[in-house]
Parts: sequence; C-alpha cells; structure tokens
Amino acid sequence: MKSSRILGASIGKCIHVAGILNFLRLAESLGYETEFMGPAIPVKRFVSRIYEVKPDLAAVSYRLTPEAAQELFRELEQELKKQGIRGIKLIFGGTPPVAKIARATNLFEAVFSGEESPKAIVDYLKQQKRPDEKRQFAQTLVERIHQHQPFPLLRHHLGLKTVEETIEAARQIALSEELDILSIAPDQNAQEYFFRPQDMPPTESGAGGVPIRKPEDLRAIYEATRCGNFPLLRCYAGTRDLIQWAEMSVKMINMAWGAIPIFWYSELDKRSSRPLIEAIRENQETIRWYAERGIPVEVNDSHQWSLRDAHDAVAVAVAFLAAYNAKALGVKYYVSQYMLNTPPETTPVMDLAKMLAKIEMIESLHDNNFISFRQIRTGLRSMPVNPNIAKGHLAASIAFGMALRPHIVHVVSYCEANHAAGAKEIIESCQIARGVIRLGLKGFPDLTRDPEISKRKKQLVKEVNFIIEAIRNLGKEDPLVDPTVLEKAVRTGILDAPHLSGSTVAKGNVVTVPVEGRYVAINPATRKVLSEQKRLTAL
Repeated sequence: MKSSRILGASIGKCIHVAGILNFLRLAESLGYETEFMGPAIPVKRFVSRIYEVKPDLAAVSYRLTPEAAQELFRELEQELKKQGIRGIKLIFGGTPPVAKIARATNLFEAVFSGEESPKAIVDYLKQQKRPDEKRQFAQTLVERIHQHQPFPLLRHHLGLKTVEETIEAARQIALSEELDILSIAPDQNAQEYFFRPQDMPPTESGAGGVPIRKPEDLRAIYEATRCGNFPLLRCYAGTRDLIQWAEMSVKMINMAWGAIPIFWYSELDKRSSRPLIEAIRENQETIRWYAERGIPVEVNDSHQWSLRDAHDAVAVAVAFLAAYNAKALGVKYYVSQYMLNTPPETTPVMDLAKMLAKIEMIESLHDNNFISFRQIRTGLRSMPVNPNIAKGHLAASIAFGMALRPHIVHVVSYCEANHAAGAKEIIESCQIARGVIRLGLKGFPDLTRDPEISKRKKQLVKEVNFIIEAIRNLGKEDPLVDPTVLEKAVRTGILDAPHLSGSTVAKGNVVTVPVEGRYVAINPATRKVLSEQKRLTAL
C-alpha cells in the first residue's frame, strides 16, 4: 500500500522552520512520507513542487506579519489555479494572528496556531490516513488511557450553584476538548440525603456542589457532554447509601470509575453519621459491587489522613491498605490518587519520596488480576488565594508530579482557594496543565533518582512495614480486610492524625510536625522525632 505523503515549506520570506519540522516529524511517526523544501520558499516554486509530486497534503508555514501573509495566500490561490491544481489538501501552521487570516481565506482544510493540544494534531493526521474512520473517543477509562498514551488524561470536578449552570458549563467544557474526565460534585445534602430527602436541612442546599435532587439531573449533565471530545463522567460517591449512589451513577452517567473510602464518610470525619464499623463494611460492599461489574475503583483514603496532618508513614501505610482491600475485594483496575503538597509544608523532594513509597507498596500487589493507574493532583490546602500565584503553583506542582509518570492528572483550578471553578477557569487550568505536560513529555530530569528522595523512600517503606505488621497482629485470617481489625487500628491509635483530636472513635493523640519538608510524629515532651517502632510500642 502506498504511504500517504506530505510536502511542507515555509513560504515567502519566513525563515522559521521549527514548527513545521516538528509537525513533519510527528507525521513521520504516524507512518507518513514527508518532504520539507526548506525556509523562505517562493510560492511559485512551492506550487510547482506540488504539481510534480502530487502529495496527499501540502503543509504551509508562515510566522511573520498577518498583512504579508494575506498577500501570500492570494498569490498561493492564484498560482494553484494557474498551474491547474485542484483538490489539493492544504494545511497551515503559524502564529495565532496569521492563523486567523488563514482561516478567513477558506483556502486551507486545517489551520494550526500552536494553541491546539498535540493530540488534536495527531487526531487530524490519523483521520487523513483513514478518512472512512469516524473520530472515536473511548468511553471506558482503560481504553481512554491507552488511546491517549503517552499523554495522561486530564480530570477536573464541577459543581455549580444550580443544575442549569452546571449543565451549561459541562457543555462548554466538552466542546473545548481540554478535559477528558469530568467529575460531578453534588452538594453535601445530595451526598448524604439524596435517598432520604425528608432529612435534608434546607439551609444547606447547594453547599459544596451542585444540588442534585433527582436521577434525571445527572442524566442531563451527561447528555450535555455528548459533544466535543465526549469526556468520561464520574460522580462523588455519596457519604451514605453508597451502593444506591453507585447504581444510579452507572445508569445515568456511565460512571468511569467509583471512588470509595475505607474509613471515611463516617463518625470519623462527621461527613455522615454512620458508625465507623458500619461505614467500613458498607464501603467494602460498594467496592465489591463495582468490582463485580468490572468497573475501576479508586480508594481515596491516604490523602484524607494527610489532610488531617497525619505523618508520612501513616499516609503511605493507608495507601497500601486501600490498594490491598481493593485487590482483595476483586478490583482489577485500580485508580491510585497521589495528592501532592499535602500537608502544605511538605517540600517537593519529600513529597516525591512519599509518593514513590506509596507506589512501591501499591505496585508490589500487581499481578494479572490487579493493575493500578497513577493519578496525580495538586493539594487544595496548598493552593494560594492570589490567582496569578496560584497559576504558578499549579504548574509547578504538576511539573514535579510528572516525575511519577501519571496516567491521569487531576487538575485543581487555580481559583479553588477563592471560589468554585466554572467552565472558564476549568478550561484555562487544563490548558496550564497541558502546557506543563507537553514540556514534561519531552524529557524532564529524572527526579526519582535523587539520592535524598531514594533515602527517604526506603526509610518510609521500612516504617510502613511496622504499621502494617501492627495491624496484622490485631487479628487472624487476612486481618487487613477485616472491618473489626481496621476499626481497632483507628481506636488504638495505630492509625491516627492530630485533627482527629476529640473524636469519639479515634485517639487523636499523635503530635506531628514538619521537619525539613517531611511530616513526622514526635514525642510531645521532648519534641524529638519518634520512629514508628517507638510510637507503636508506646501505644
């Protein structure tokens, strides 16, 4: 079969060739034959070469002034007519002002201004090679991850004051094609009382998200996103009646994956009134429900402990416990979220060490029946209020998070420390993230080889094994998934955090502080760092 061929040139007096050469290299990687004529090629010579080789695509580059470009485009059109060339597919690449002129000519089938994602260009080139194939957007998480490689998927949450506002924002986001996964954020009333509307306190309507009140609200948001790049959808799990929430979400929005905790949404965090032991059992049943249907699951416990200033060893231990439970409950595809910058005093070096310790522990569970996907996100507690500083913080957080080679980047909008993100802020934040990712995929230094990071990671893994062993010693027959053992691990203080002080179910006695960028437990009397062995022995 004859290969598709692209002829390219920078025309007129334009000597800028980096953009078109990058385009041609990308085309070659997709199986095209390419020919580049060079910089500053006269229009007549370019058209003569089109006549000689009859390419499938002719790529024009010009990065000087729009006024000069307009004259060149007129000359190009006239020269094509003069040489009797019809039906040639012309594509253009240049700066946004010149691209605007190029679009107005209707001479070019496609115009690229550098504002597009690399995937948009790849999709265009693939479509040219296989014109009979429709543009496809995978509608399961695993397929979409594979479809996008090596680019990670982008995820963001959305929950505005009304269902109508949320529907319109969801439509705008889908049309922008900047986001791959949209997480619907219902308000607290919906999360706790959706299936018990008579118990909803009316004063809290709309607190923390969109006031979902009937299944059709979810469906309407889903239907609004059936355009653009057809993003995957998911929804917060609810803080009680979790299986009913799961059933509704799968039916109404084709739930991409379920995110279920082990310990939370209980008397532990007061997000529902469920006793801890009952919450653990119901949460495990919901994880099993998803697993039986082949739907991926995220068990989002670890960063919940870090948000309450738990020391790093506990955060890593809980990350392992979460994955261990998911595997034991039948989950095959596991989404493991790595929340960076949490607690906020954590330095990037110590953050990466903590996350690499989590990865080592979690991925030690991998086999043919259990695979995890890495999802990074910026910690909301760390986000500055000033929007310009927050934009820099978001970019920097994703930049060092790229060292973890994520499959998914959970974008947190730069405005979140101030107000809930709408479509505009979400699209802009995703574009910031894409800018970092594009650069990162070209090859950042491998931060995971840093000696200080490696040393801290090994230390954490050693400490975590003491915690896991202490929990195992509380029971028999796979104690790490036994609800009574897991509850006891909290009650005895094996798993503890300072923000749990005053809890009826947790100790809340541990004292933690940041030391050189890492979070550690200390002896409150001496202010000296406690090893996990000493902390656990003292219990």
